[in-house]
Amino acid sequence: MEKVYLINGPNLNMLGKREPEIYGKTTLGQIVRVLKMLSRKRDVRIKHFQSNHEGKIIDKIHSIANKGFKGLIINPGAFTHYSYAIRDAIKASGLKTVEIHLSNIDKREDFRKISVIKEVCIAQIMGLGPTGYIKALEALLDAKDEESAGSKSEL
Repeated sequence: MEKVYLINGPNLNMLGKREPEIYGKTTLGQIVRVLKMLSRKRDVRIKHFQSNHEGKIIDKIHSIANKGFKGLIINPGAFTHYSYAIRDAIKASGLKTVEIHLSNIDKREDFRKISVIKEVCIAQIMGLGPTGYIKALEALLDAKDEESAGSKSEL
């Protein structure tokens, strides 16, 4: 059985309450439950972590490197736009990583259009709401083992 790690960053614990006109009414717990249910159909085990603290996210990425995970799905939240430390942790981990965003960051405020994370990911998925997490899982599971972080797709 393959294993995938899902990390969600700051304020994502507030999904369903926080700006539902942008992020929707689905809670993070609901997203995780659906993703775990769907992953079982592909014989995959999902482990999940959420933190509002950059250092804890970095520590988690470090701790899962070399532990037999197929890869990482990460919604870094606002850290997307400026956390070179999370970017470096992803790169150092060697994990195939898919970056996910509920909203389309390219169509939001100028500062949100920048992702310092995407260059170390095999794909960036945004603007699909909770369905984006399913697409992220599919992208990660369908990625060829020899694919490098330099070849990515955007959805």
